[in-house]
Amino acid sequence: MEKSALSNCVRRTILSDQRRTIQEGLEESSWTMYFGTDDGLGHYDDSSMMSDAASPMGSVEEDTASSPSNRTKGYSEMEDNTIEERNMNKTKIEEKRLNKNGIMIEEYCAELKKRGLCLVPLSMLSNYIAMVSSTKLKSVDFYRKIPRDLTEASLSGAGLSIVAALFMMFLFGMELSSYLEVNTTTAVIVDKSSDGDFLRIDFNISFPALSCEFASVDVSDVLGTNRLNITKTIRKFPIDPHLRSTGAEFHSGLALHNINHGEETKEEFPDGAIPLTSASFEALSHHFPILVVNFNAPWCYWSNRLKPAWEKAANIIKQRYDPEADGRVLLGNVDCTEEPALCKRNHIQGYPSIRIFRKGSDLREDHGHHEHESYYGDRDTDSIVKMVEGLVAPIHPETHKVALDGKSNDTVKNLKKAPVTGGCRVEGYVRVKKVPGNLVISAHSGAHSFDSSQMNMSHVVSHLSFGRMISPRLLTDMKRLLPYLGLSHDRLDGKAFINQHEFGANVTIEHYLQIVKTEVITRRSGQEHSLIEEYEYTAHSSVAQTYYLPVAKFHFELSPMQILITENPKSFSHFITNLCAIIGGVFTVAGILDSIFHNTVRLIKKVELGKNI
Repeated sequence: MEKSALSNCVRRTILSDQRRTIQEGLEESSWTMYFGTDDGLGHYDDSSMMSDAASPMGSVEEDTASSPSNRTKGYSEMEDNTIEERNMNKTKIEEKRLNKNGIMIEEYCAELKKRGLCLVPLSMLSNYIAMVSSTKLKSVDFYRKIPRDLTEASLSGAGLSIVAALFMMFLFGMELSSYLEVNTTTAVIVDKSSDGDFLRIDFNISFPALSCEFASVDVSDVLGTNRLNITKTIRKFPIDPHLRSTGAEFHSGLALHNINHGEETKEEFPDGAIPLTSASFEALSHHFPILVVNFNAPWCYWSNRLKPAWEKAANIIKQRYDPEADGRVLLGNVDCTEEPALCKRNHIQGYPSIRIFRKGSDLREDHGHHEHESYYGDRDTDSIVKMVEGLVAPIHPETHKVALDGKSNDTVKNLKKAPVTGGCRVEGYVRVKKVPGNLVISAHSGAHSFDSSQMNMSHVVSHLSFGRMISPRLLTDMKRLLPYLGLSHDRLDGKAFINQHEFGANVTIEHYLQIVKTEVITRRSGQEHSLIEEYEYTAHSSVAQTYYLPVAKFHFELSPMQILITENPKSFSHFITNLCAIIGGVFTVAGILDSIFHNTVRLIKKVELGKNI
């Protein structure tokens, strides 16, 4: 009943808060008085509530269930009241309004009730508003619940539910895999490299028949750059015919093109050096503690340039250290055109080559060949004599035993251990301009001549790549990019180019390389980040005879276009949308199938029941 009265009162009134103090520890509440007028609805605030409540115009009916006639009658009686009566009623009500404690007394409440006024606590009104609001919210429920008692479970529905759940899981796994997979787009654009950029070339190439003494790496390009015998970033290791390393890294001595050859003269000197053959070489090398040999060729310009100074130095040494009386040193000559086997056995590839053979430790066998030293100093008479005296000085003239102090420092700096084998592995890198150019590996010396007919530039490419090397760890971390990268950046790796003399002499092996830049970028937070830059290339090799010195040439040419691979990660919102579509779609289709199956079974049962009847 109270709720009904409250509801009727609230329908016709608007709200205004008035705080009052409530006796016996009650919390503050807001009180509002509501009344009906001819113009609509109204309310009293704290200042005018009692005065207006006394007015006959402020009376309303207690219950909306009262008849319209009663309501009209009440209004008519109120209009007949005079102004004096209203003032008297106002004074009486104000006297009864509050007690001394400020608490509304029962007489005042009764008076308000007689006049058809409704006094409502705000807490009760707020509860009512909340109840009305929740009722209105429930009206927009899209997922109205059906009592469990009104539903029916079936085995067919259970089986279909299990199948649907499994299918949802399968589709979820497929969608997750697709979301985690990175999609890429490939485009061909103009190379974005700036002018002045350099390209790095890394290589590791083995030459079974090229001595490390003369192996030279040269770079040239169409802009006129020509760099010869690069050594700063290049390392050379002697190898045997089976490409196995036979010693430590080979370091070239003094720059060969700076060698002092003395004054050129046509004066003839008596032969002071002993001509050596294969037989006499073995005997003399075991007899003399020091055997200094000049391997030369009569057609060689540098051999002929050395001959006067060599013969003059040999005569001086013979006078100072008589081979018969002293027996500590002997200078000899070997003509490689007459003794090719002896020269090949000692890996002589450039003429002239001055080698020092020592009796004892330096005659031990290693890889089938004797160890010996090469002289890279000046070739004038005084320098040669000084070098020989430095070798002889530590040796006792009677016992022919080497003193503990060994060789002098001046002698050591011009001597270096000669290669024990004729092969060389060249590795390192060079930086070139991004224009067409050549990387050439050949025998080079500013003070030696080479017999081009005896040069064999066969080689095995262990590694050749352009740009910064991609570490195996980086490739492992970027497995998703393997379909796009790492296919042609090392196309020549592991390939051998061997000349078995079937092409004749003076054979140059050329490789024509066309290089294309490939760049991979990814998009993160709306910005592009470069992941890796790689240069891939195609290779075409050929063998050609030349009138010049045979070389191994790698001609490279960069494409003006580059391949741009862009990673396009899927958005998380797209993944969630697809996931919701999977769940909703499978659930709906399963429901349709279950409904069709259930209705079909029910129809069949009805048909069977009709037949039985």
